[in-house]
This record gives sequence, structure tokens and C-alpha cells, in this order.
Amino acid sequence: MLISNAYAQTAGAAADPTGGIMGLLPLILMFGILWFLMIRPQMKKAKEHKAVLEALQKGDEVMTQGGVAGKVASVGESYVRVEIADGVEVLVQKAAVATVLPKGTLKSA
Repeated sequence: MLISNAYAQTAGAAADPTGGIMGLLPLILMFGILWFLMIRPQMKKAKEHKAVLEALQKGDEVMTQGGVAGKVASVGESYVRVEIADGVEVLVQKAAVATVLPKGTLKSA
């Protein structure tokens, strides 16, 4: 009486011919842009850092993430002993080594 009947329309000719893929296109585009601008370079940098840590050997001059520079005295599986002064060695996690410095860098400092 007071409420009119609601009838569903048939999907016939008014249906989306692309099957709804156009609704997902912006999401796919955003993921693609995010992949190439953020994720891919980060993965590349992590891979390079892992290669540097695997190639670490005694006598290399390194800089830690904390800013401590020194010469590698010994290399373990997950730790590196770094000599920061004559007779002064510190034990550092391998992951804390930020860069390997060119040979002779610490001599000029």
C-alpha cells in the first residue's frame, strides 16, 4: 500500500562488456608503479649488501652503520671482529657492516 514494489532489472544490454576488469585496472597500475619505484630497487640494494657481506674477509676496511670505521680482524658466521685502534677490537654483527671502504682509507684519516 504505502511501499511500492521494487523489481530487479535484467542485466541484458546494460552489462559491462569488459567484465569488470576496468575496475581493477587502477589497482593493477598502482601496484606496477609501486613495484618499479620502490620494491625493485630495495630488493636490488639488499642483494648487493648481501654479496658484500659474503665477500668480507680479514684485512678489509669497513664502516659500520653506527659510524665506526676499522679493519676486519676476523670473520665468523654471523659476527665480525673489527679492530678500531691498535689492540682495540669490537665484535659487530655482520649485518651492521654498512660499506667496505677502499684499501688505505683508514691510513689517511
